[in-house]
Amino acid sequence: MTDRTFKPYTRPAGGWDSLRRSWQALREEGIVATGTRTMLRTNQDDGFDCPGCAWPDRNPNSTFEFCENGVKAVAAEATARRVTREFFAQHTVTELAAQTDHWLEAQGRLTEPMRYDASTDRYMPIAWDAAFAQVAGHLNALASPDEALFYTSGRTSNEAAFLYQLFVRAYGTNNLPDCSNLCHEASGVALTEQIGSGKGSVLLEDFEHAEAIFIFGQNPGTNHPRMLGELREAARRGCRIVVFNPLRERGLERFAHPQSPTEMLTGGSTKIATDYYTPRIGGDLAALTGIAKALIERGTLDRDFIATYTTGFEAFATHLAGQDWPQIEAQSGLTRAQLEEAAAIYDASRATIFCWGMGITQHRRSVATIQMLMAVLLLKGNIGKPGAGPCPVRGHSNVQGDRTMGIYEKPSTAFLDALQAEFGFEPPHAHGHDVVSGIEAMLDGRARVLFAMGGNFAAATPDTARTAEALRRCDLTVHVSTKLNRSHLVHGREALILPCLGRSEIDMQAGSRQAVSVEDSMSMVHLSCGLKTPASDHLMSEPAIVAHLAAATLHDSRVPWMELVSHYDRIRERIARVVPGFEDFNARVRVPGGFHLHHPGREREFPTASGRAGFFVHPLQDEATTTPFKLMTVRSHDQYNTTIYGLDDRYRGVLGLRRVCFINARDLSKYGWEPGQLVDITSVWHDGERTVQGFTLVDYDIPDGCLASYFPETNPLVPLDSVAERAGTPTSKAIAVRLTPSAAGTVAS
Repeated sequence: MTDRTFKPYTRPAGGWDSLRRSWQALREEGIVATGTRTMLRTNQDDGFDCPGCAWPDRNPNSTFEFCENGVKAVAAEATARRVTREFFAQHTVTELAAQTDHWLEAQGRLTEPMRYDASTDRYMPIAWDAAFAQVAGHLNALASPDEALFYTSGRTSNEAAFLYQLFVRAYGTNNLPDCSNLCHEASGVALTEQIGSGKGSVLLEDFEHAEAIFIFGQNPGTNHPRMLGELREAARRGCRIVVFNPLRERGLERFAHPQSPTEMLTGGSTKIATDYYTPRIGGDLAALTGIAKALIERGTLDRDFIATYTTGFEAFATHLAGQDWPQIEAQSGLTRAQLEEAAAIYDASRATIFCWGMGITQHRRSVATIQMLMAVLLLKGNIGKPGAGPCPVRGHSNVQGDRTMGIYEKPSTAFLDALQAEFGFEPPHAHGHDVVSGIEAMLDGRARVLFAMGGNFAAATPDTARTAEALRRCDLTVHVSTKLNRSHLVHGREALILPCLGRSEIDMQAGSRQAVSVEDSMSMVHLSCGLKTPASDHLMSEPAIVAHLAAATLHDSRVPWMELVSHYDRIRERIARVVPGFEDFNARVRVPGGFHLHHPGREREFPTASGRAGFFVHPLQDEATTTPFKLMTVRSHDQYNTTIYGLDDRYRGVLGLRRVCFINARDLSKYGWEPGQLVDITSVWHDGERTVQGFTLVDYDIPDGCLASYFPETNPLVPLDSVAERAGTPTSKAIAVRLTPSAAGTVAS
């Protein structure tokens, strides 16, 4: 393997390399001068919210309230490149489909509505009114509203999301799958049942008071880089930071803050993790079971909290007493001594935060794992006090807000009743499709139209070949997008691309400049106001697209769609009367820093069926496997979700490649492989095998029998019906696979 493909990274995360890559991102997009000015308004009270991750902003903000990957996200949106009608005239869809996702992303911003012309295999321009009429015609021709699916990406603003779900329910269905179905759905299911809210209870200020922070299945150095700033400050004041993650991630080991003059000028850095455990893939439930068992054996629980605020403890304790340490060790991949050590660290802390990411949520037993994680917090009363609580770190910038606004296929009766009282129509009550069941409905003909508000459905979803087949069986697929992506090229018999404004762009409605709002991962709601001239005169905002589509489709609707979208304050007035916690929305959201949505757990109130937080019994289960490896899909550092900004994964030492497979040296030797060798990866499921070809083996610190590789390249390996119990999330972090010599060759050059 040459230096071009793999070069171990020994420097801390962040530092000068982060600044250089940020500058490179602006230069590659041709916006060095304008991009620098734009970044200074990112995550500011008078600016716009970063379209990247959902990590909260400090209040008051610093001048540089952004990270390297935030620069990549904003630069990609603010790029000088354009995808025009001339571009589509030069390329057939078949030709475009042969390009990589990185190439598609690099072409620039979409500039006008386009429709697919099957006779030429090209996208052709279409007027906005004609596009809305085409969608409305299909929707109104369906035998039932339930034959349409309405997908939502986590970038969609609160105002657009509320209007969107209102339109969908006025149309007559709850088919509102969203990107949360693919990532943190298990967190919502587990926490809602256990503590009465699907959100985390932690605020940013709690990181200042925590004595221990445990991080499970998360890589903040790439996915939430600004989180490293909080971890750095915690580490420097002596907080224990304990990591459970199969991969050794550089950002969790050491960090040089680009905003620290001392570290930047001296080459210094801060050690992040004080303790780093590498469980086997899927071993977190067993690890947490071991920690809980050790805690109970230590006898230092918060008995008063347990007696006052919880239910189910006796059955839980009895269950743990019967758990076998050899089974815990075998399933977790950690020793009893390691788990007892972690329990002792937790026990010594008077205030502990548990953070987790998709390394926890994308497993078959993810709900059980999260409920065991929450149970460990409950054992010591670590909720409802400073420096303590659950902290699910969600990804896209408003994925949590979209769910708050009603983007959910299983709405509560209370929410639907509030909609009916406000808008005067009876919304449907039958549950709709999530992402996976929606794909199944497209495959068997029960769904014939897909409308996607943002995102990259074809690339984000599991079982790529079956998803592509499902999309091609649709009568119509529609995507509201800012840039070209894979979903535009894997389409229904008819297809539309509707280009929208980006988060950083000025949104004018009825002669007035508009602002939207977002909710971050810690339930803070604040305004976002774009400042850049739009990439094209032919773009519409997401709320405007929804309003025009609703007006074209629902001729007898009592909802004043165009009036609502003429000024977004009017949408917020309606939100305030429908969604709890948004009273006096327009005034409160204009306060610098916004406002916090009440979390009952912060006051030790638990609106569950019992009125208490619950302990649940989740026995360990031995899983039979016929393959030697489990593979988890991960992001590279030059990637955000399905958006590929570049071909490097700096912190893991990968340069210029994406089709790589991380494997440890022991397994390389055991199976006779060499670093740099090309292999094919095959997953095994009850309905057959799935294979991806031509992956380069990379020697990396990962447990025995475990592999990691990037998505979306390995999404074809994830079976459509391999999902989290009770949550439906694809099991992208635990795929049973085997490796074989690649048909593409032997060794990477």
